[in-house]
Amino acid sequence: MTKTYHFAVDLGATSGRTILATFDGEKVEMREISRFKHPILPLNGHMHWNLSGLYYEILLGLKKCAGVLADELGGAKLSTIGIDTWGCDVAFFNADGSMAGLPHCYRDNHTEGAVEKFFEKMPREKVYALTGIQFMDFNTLFQLDTLRRNGSDLLEKADKILFMPDALAFMLTGNAVTEYTVASTSQILNPNTGDLDTELLEAIGVARDKFGPMVNPGEVIGTLTKQVQDFTGLGAIPVVAVAGHDTASAVIGVPTPDEEYAYLSCGTWSLLGIESPKPIITDESLAGNFTNEGGLDGSIRFLKNICGMWLFERCREEFKDAPEDVAALAALYLESDCPSIINPDDPSFAHPDSMTKAIAAYCERTSQPVPQKPADYIRVIYRSLAHRYGEILGMLAKMSPVAIKRLHVIGGGSKNQYLMQLAADELGIPVVAGPAESTAMGNVLVQLRAVGELNDYAEMRKVAINSTETKTYLPK
Repeated sequence: MTKTYHFAVDLGATSGRTILATFDGEKVEMREISRFKHPILPLNGHMHWNLSGLYYEILLGLKKCAGVLADELGGAKLSTIGIDTWGCDVAFFNADGSMAGLPHCYRDNHTEGAVEKFFEKMPREKVYALTGIQFMDFNTLFQLDTLRRNGSDLLEKADKILFMPDALAFMLTGNAVTEYTVASTSQILNPNTGDLDTELLEAIGVARDKFGPMVNPGEVIGTLTKQVQDFTGLGAIPVVAVAGHDTASAVIGVPTPDEEYAYLSCGTWSLLGIESPKPIITDESLAGNFTNEGGLDGSIRFLKNICGMWLFERCREEFKDAPEDVAALAALYLESDCPSIINPDDPSFAHPDSMTKAIAAYCERTSQPVPQKPADYIRVIYRSLAHRYGEILGMLAKMSPVAIKRLHVIGGGSKNQYLMQLAADELGIPVVAGPAESTAMGNVLVQLRAVGELNDYAEMRKVAINSTETKTYLPK
């Protein structure tokens, strides 16, 4: 089979990268084209994303990719482009296509207390019945309601409100869409109708036509504009609506041979869940604050968000006289016997000025030994995450339509051998770690399906298995 080439943009909440993927009919090989940081911008008392900076990094990645195709791959042609990002956050555009300000970051504290304020308009039970989404202050529903309560004129003035992957696709193609999986993170989408819910839109005073038409993973959004073609040196390449939410893409990339598993997307956030053929919206799922997010082919990612390696990342910034190398820093776990356990989802860890002080204060408040050195903090974080995984998996198993016989861990955290072994021990089932690049893999697999190289989910999973390496941790 002739090789085909595909370009994946994978944006996390702190860094991004662009990837050139090669498909030979059986497996995908990925080559990193660019990697970049995109820090949160503090401005006028709020936290924002530099959307124009992200767009420019994508343009640079496309331009570099064009050079690789021309100079190293004999003039090979790029077939498709796909973009995935984090969920919930949105960008606003004027009628002429220009940006209407900078998008708010989900970590901006302007939404503190926003959930309770919205319940003054609509009861908690009704919101959950309409969406099946867990309640978090930064869900799009509450972000938009907060803007309105605070007197922002963005909701009226903006011609389009687009989720982050859709905003970047709009800047590349000029076509505005709303991709299903990323829209499903918003707490505005109704999983039973497959579209944004009319009652919720009315509650925040936003018209449906402010958003683009709904599209599913695998649909073509449009082709690169002439301006982008000229800048990058590429032709009219199709931009595909992949699973725009990075976790949705990551789950598509799970190398599993069957359905008897749970997944853990382990990065800044830990997202623990299963794939279900239909939403699970019950009193029990509401009580546990579980969420129903969109997946491929109308599947539902039934999961719960857990504060993940955010704890480690923030503590790492504060450590002095500790290794800079992440692997060496993680190994400090072995040099501590601190027994304390924290709840990673405690509100005090959402955006503290000092994460180490927040952890120390939690331990004092709960009458546990206070960490004294970096090794103690690392041990507390890893053990606490594993303990939380066990709690959530126990709840999940009671609601899952299939038996959970193993946990597939994807994302950067899958490379952490200490956390993986702790998770296996806590859960009492095998933990299959890897790949770390599952999000990019899922992004590419949907692109392949969009152009007819793969026919269904089963074929996509076979390619994922062929293309990735994993390591299994057994409970001790």
